[in-house]
Amino acid sequence: MLDLKFVKENLAAVKANVADRHMQADPDLVVALAERRSALIQELDELRRKRNENAAAMKAKLDDAARKALIDEGKSLKERIAALESESATVEADLEREARRLPNMAHPDAPRGAVDADNLEVKVVGSPTKFDFPPKDHVQLGQELDLIDFETATRVSGTKWYYLKNEGVILEMALVRYALDILMKRGFTPMITPDVARTEILEGIGFNPRGAESNIYALEGEDSCLIGTAEITLGGYHAGQVLEREKLPIKYAGVSHCFRREAGAAGQFSKGLYRVHQFTKLEMFVYCLPEDSERIHAELREIEEEIFSGLGIPFHVVDTCTGDLGAPAYRKWDLEAWMPGRNNGEWGEVTSTSNCTDFQSRRLNVRFKDSDGKNKYVHMLNGTAIAISRGIIAILENFQRADGSVAIPPALVPYTGFSEIRRK
Repeated sequence: MLDLKFVKENLAAVKANVADRHMQADPDLVVALAERRSALIQELDELRRKRNENAAAMKAKLDDAARKALIDEGKSLKERIAALESESATVEADLEREARRLPNMAHPDAPRGAVDADNLEVKVVGSPTKFDFPPKDHVQLGQELDLIDFETATRVSGTKWYYLKNEGVILEMALVRYALDILMKRGFTPMITPDVARTEILEGIGFNPRGAESNIYALEGEDSCLIGTAEITLGGYHAGQVLEREKLPIKYAGVSHCFRREAGAAGQFSKGLYRVHQFTKLEMFVYCLPEDSERIHAELREIEEEIFSGLGIPFHVVDTCTGDLGAPAYRKWDLEAWMPGRNNGEWGEVTSTSNCTDFQSRRLNVRFKDSDGKNKYVHMLNGTAIAISRGIIAILENFQRADGSVAIPPALVPYTGFSEIRRK
């Protein structure tokens, strides 16, 4: 949520930002509602003052006419106050709704554009993998090596669910531990988070938990949802708290299942494990001082690059355009790995990292006491260390061999206990 004072004083910039992000929001209405709320507060304060004066005057010795006049005035004040309190409650609710529609301001250097095709490539690590044989995609490899079972999962659970089997199970656990070790060396506290969060926490982070357009599984009869990312549970961990300045930054590494209701349209770009309803993810989350957030954002991207460089998987990094940022992000980098089986060879997103500045902390009321003694909002950042299902795609497709086997990246061998996967 943006500071309402900032919106009023920078209205033209806020309107331009909404347009750049291609979102539906009305900054003019937000300012109008904020001004009406202020006017109502002043008017109510004045009427309550008069009501108190009226009540005090009633205690004096009065003739019948004077007492009746005060009684009539008291009734009138009571009715006017009740009407304004009702209007004030409506205006407050409308302001809250409209203000929450405003996206975070975008970084001045974020590319302006509407869709992911407008993202700007800023770095390439490695070269697309070349083969001297026709490469297979991860679906075929997973089935032939008895690692992934989509068919049974479709019968049991529906489309876009899957079973991991045999070495696939070990590979998932190995990827989690490999990335977790890197994060712990960087000072992150490891956590396994709940897979459920209250609706108010999801809304505070910036997710829409309700409606046809929502990507969230809501739990029937409960004011809670399955999480789509541990960003939600890690971001809610300090909701409503004032953190000690000296302890910032606070860095968490959260392992969780992630649930996405809409797994994407059928087709090459969402095939197999790429878009599924459930997957395991290791998420980075940081609470920090405002002056440190851009530096820490660069560090999160550096960690993501370290993880995939260590695996020997080719990737590139893109600076995400304004239309693809999402409402909370001030700036976002995506890391896209080379996937030989994706559309006959294509980049596919495997991580992203966002600096959300104080957008989420205002909604969740997470503050710190500054050196001047005042409570101020922390900055909150998140980043995918590794989404395991997409990591498995990248490994199977990039490390496949002509005989149908798959080599294990050397960095993972100490975690898997085997160096290759062959047909059973």
